[in-house]
Amino acid sequence: MKIPFPRADQVACAMPSPSNFQHAGFQGMMGISRREITPPAGIYARNWGAAEHDTAETIHRPLWVSVLTLADSADSLPLILIDADLGWWRTPQVFEAFRQSIRNAIDIPVERLIVALSHTHAGPPLMEIDPELPGSDRLRSWMDALPGLVSAAVREAWTNAHPSLLEWHSGSCGLASLRDFADPFSDSRLPRYLCGFNPEQRADQTLWVGRITGIDGQMRGTLVNYACHPTTLAWQNKAISPDYVGAMRETIQQATGAPAFFLLGACGELAPRYQYTADLEVADAHGRELGYAALSVLSGMELAGTCLRFTGTMESGAPLAVWTREPVLHSKSLSAASPRVVLPLKDWPSAEDLERQRVACMDRALAERLRRKRDIRRGLGDGHEFSLPLTVWKIGSAILVGSCCEAYSILQQELRRRFPGMPLICMNLINGSLGYLPPADHYDLDIYPVWQTPFDRGSLERLLEAMTRAIRELLEK
Repeated sequence: MKIPFPRADQVACAMPSPSNFQHAGFQGMMGISRREITPPAGIYARNWGAAEHDTAETIHRPLWVSVLTLADSADSLPLILIDADLGWWRTPQVFEAFRQSIRNAIDIPVERLIVALSHTHAGPPLMEIDPELPGSDRLRSWMDALPGLVSAAVREAWTNAHPSLLEWHSGSCGLASLRDFADPFSDSRLPRYLCGFNPEQRADQTLWVGRITGIDGQMRGTLVNYACHPTTLAWQNKAISPDYVGAMRETIQQATGAPAFFLLGACGELAPRYQYTADLEVADAHGRELGYAALSVLSGMELAGTCLRFTGTMESGAPLAVWTREPVLHSKSLSAASPRVVLPLKDWPSAEDLERQRVACMDRALAERLRRKRDIRRGLGDGHEFSLPLTVWKIGSAILVGSCCEAYSILQQELRRRFPGMPLICMNLINGSLGYLPPADHYDLDIYPVWQTPFDRGSLERLLEAMTRAIRELLEK
């Protein structure tokens, strides 16, 4: 059944109350476009320290960039969300060069642009080109072409925007599990923690799904916000792949006939239960699991542009509550902010010292760790603090918030507790990539996210407070 947009004089459920139920949403001009960005086989694609190969040999599934523009009217400046099947930016400078290329082509303020990564670990690294690495010539050509492809997709989405509804509903998916696992063979007094399935604790498996429908009631797109590392495919894998996100998109798109976006949640400690394989079917199975869960959420939503309103009782064998579907008018409010929060940095060696250690290192996996640590240090500089940008959008009656770090899921859980009753879309790895943000008490543990991150104890908690302030300020406008 198609439900056309209601007129203002038709609205029955303009405000939520104890006697009605409606999805949080936004009504405005929305544009959607996609471009394939699959790189060629033979490109440099080493993302795992344990990998014995440097270049990709095959293509599992294509990589895509998807663009969504949101505006309150045809003449207003939009918010632009870019969702890319890419891994992570090796330095802030590489991301800034990419973003500036987009902004040179599309005149848009920084706070209105989000470049979100799916975080696949089976794609080419986004890095400064090192001619000494195999496949670097193909990496250079591919990276040089990316800004043009993305800019063209943004222009297409912006130009072809149509009146649409974006409505949200929540559910859950069992794909994510906790991946901080105490090594059972290490010293129990100070155990070594491994990145792998921990069966003793439950992960945050919250799933938020956004449904975009046109004025004619037809599906135009789906947004899936879920926190789970795309690390199914690991060091043995030699294929370019979007990991589980590819099959997730395909599953949803086959059922809805519309593009599916993936918005990576706060997944610092979350990953699939079974991972670290070269079996491409495992990645596809994971994607179908998330895709089916998202479709279940979609199936449980009210018809587009409607709410349920309590209209009275019917006396039968029991007194029956009668609820009817009636039109609802969603908010057209959009706003964006990009505040900063100062985070403390660890006392790491300088980038030059780390490079000397890398050159002298004979262990291939350790040398890769040092390369990445060097790149992070180069990007942050040799100071003791870093001014971290974050992005907050108010989209109708929903909030989208995120940063370039890999925050633990406690961030999204606590934000949702502080702002109950609204969709709160929390994202990792937007507008850059830097390091993990584990909780303060984890800094007493021998655990990868703590020794990988350049940020010192208390950084996650500072980000939480900064995001809370930014959200409150937008809500008060």
